[in-house]
Amino acid sequence: MKFYHFSKCIQIGLVATLATMSAAQVYAQDAGTRVAVVNSEKVFNESNLAKAMQTRLQNEFTKRQNDLRDSAQKIKSAAEKLDRDAAVMNEAERIRRQRELADQDRELQRKQREFTEDLNQRTFEERAKIAEKANLVLRQIAEQRKIDVIVQEAAYVSPKADVTDDVIKALNSLK
Repeated sequence: MKFYHFSKCIQIGLVATLATMSAAQVYAQDAGTRVAVVNSEKVFNESNLAKAMQTRLQNEFTKRQNDLRDSAQKIKSAAEKLDRDAAVMNEAERIRRQRELADQDRELQRKQREFTEDLNQRTFEERAKIAEKANLVLRQIAEQRKIDVIVQEAAYVSPKADVTDDVIKALNSLK
């Protein structure tokens, strides 16, 4: 019974949202408002600036990534060796080596977290640079085509309202 009530509320909310969107669209058409849409993820993935960003980040972080992978492999090998040799070791030696492995594993996890944080931070910084340039290009496109509103990430986009490829072309032509 409660599920039916919840489902009904969702349906009413959806109808209200669609009605509002339709009213906004009618208003926009009546007012002569021109709307365009850009897919920012496509810009961040397919523009030359984005490809250069990916190459820079890869060059910047590949050595650290390889070092982390090598460290993980060494810890795994040491753990396997400890498992094989544990039966013939005295208890004090086994405990000491287990602690060493645990310390090495904690250190590796710390370095992996730092790596992830650094990579995320640098990716954010690089994407912000691309976004800044893309916003300038969007403003130019809006002025040239007399577009009043440019929206990011619409649920549906008519090909004639999509300016994503034009933004990518303009970004690619920047020096």
